[in-house]
Amino acid sequence: MEEKIIEYAPIIVCAVIFLIQQHLLVSPEQLEKKHREILESIERKYVTWSSFRDLKAQFTDIQSKIDKIYDVIMSGRE
Repeated sequence: MEEKIIEYAPIIVCAVIFLIQQHLLVSPEQLEKKHREILESIERKYVTWSSFRDLKAQFTDIQSKIDKIYDVIMSGRE
């Protein structure tokens, strides 16, 4: 078994070096940095779910107020 590992060691070393050069293997620090970059990009481009719900509630409130104003106007015409 050990002889097989020694036999394939140069190939394994070359494969690992290739993967590192092509940035296919990353360190946890690099992964964390990229994760933070992605989260910042998402925060700039998209709205959060809680903000969306708040805005939707405000639209519902505005709609109900508009309906009340419409009812008052329509009842005044009769």
